[in-house]
Amino acid sequence: MKITLRLIALLIWVGLIVFNSSLSAQTAPPSITVPIRVGIAGNEPFVFKSNSFSKGIAVEIWDDLATKESWNYTSKNFESVENALDALNNGDLDVVVGPISITSKRLENIRFSQPFYNSSLAIISREDHLSIWQKMKPLFSIKLLLAVGVFLIILALVGALLWVAERKKSPDQFSQKPINGIGTGMWLAIVTMSTTGYGDKAPITLWGRIIAGSWMIISIIFATSMVAGIASTLTLSSLGTSTVSNIEQLSGRKVATLTASPSVNFLTSHKVKITSTNTLNEAMERLNNEDVDAVVYDRPQLLYYLKNHKDDGLYLAKAEYFKQGYGFAFPMNSNLTYDTNRALLELAEAQQISKIVDYYLDRDE
Repeated sequence: MKITLRLIALLIWVGLIVFNSSLSAQTAPPSITVPIRVGIAGNEPFVFKSNSFSKGIAVEIWDDLATKESWNYTSKNFESVENALDALNNGDLDVVVGPISITSKRLENIRFSQPFYNSSLAIISREDHLSIWQKMKPLFSIKLLLAVGVFLIILALVGALLWVAERKKSPDQFSQKPINGIGTGMWLAIVTMSTTGYGDKAPITLWGRIIAGSWMIISIIFATSMVAGIASTLTLSSLGTSTVSNIEQLSGRKVATLTASPSVNFLTSHKVKITSTNTLNEAMERLNNEDVDAVVYDRPQLLYYLKNHKDDGLYLAKAEYFKQGYGFAFPMNSNLTYDTNRALLELAEAQQISKIVDYYLDRDE
């Protein structure tokens, strides 16, 4: 009986050892099991080519994170973020590292870490000095010419009304001939509107004075708006450069951006003519060749390009649009997300992420 009990106890003890070993193997950190399969995609300054001396912001943050968690991993570079995300969805990768924009559409099939960098869209343009014609060109815009045309029509209408009201009572001022009489009425309307007050022409009838008085009130509003518009146009044209400071200035103009980037939908909503490119360098080449008026893309990439091309005569607008976060992408069933988020917070609190970002980008971003 004692031997049987001892045997049972021995079997239970062995079973517990086997169970604990199995449980430990299932819950062991990735560094003990199969290496994590990492896909690397994106562009500078977040990801550099494999033969470069620099790694990039995203890769260096991931390296620090993996070291902190004692994770082993293998990496594979992809031509584009979309290709890497397709491989992730197909089960060929465990994580994608790079400037991966966190969007609601991508969240349908992918889990993201918390953002390791908050980005936005920005506009970069040339600082070309304008020619005399380019400075004067805004004054011959369709909108301004239409405004002048409408003004002349209104002026002719007011002149005709004054002529009709005054021609019988004041024939010495208003000729009976329509062309001469209306011309006189237009002259009176212009003098009244500009408050010049020559006194050579003046209405003497009740209706003439009512028309002239109404025109005084209307012309104050109309003339003020028109003068303000012309002054604004002259101010912009006198700046002397072709820089773009906001998205409104790009309506109807040609702008380069990368294919399938979030900036495509943004530009489409603002009625901008899009020129798609495969790389940022290609987009900037089109800008330098004056094939497009500006490049719209993620602000950190433009900052990094500008940092390395300070003599190219480029201008980065201060306006920021479509703010978004960059994060690491995981499959929906991944158990790495929580540990990644905790490690990212610890790296941020230790200022390690800021040091990496400041190394690649200027502080005045």
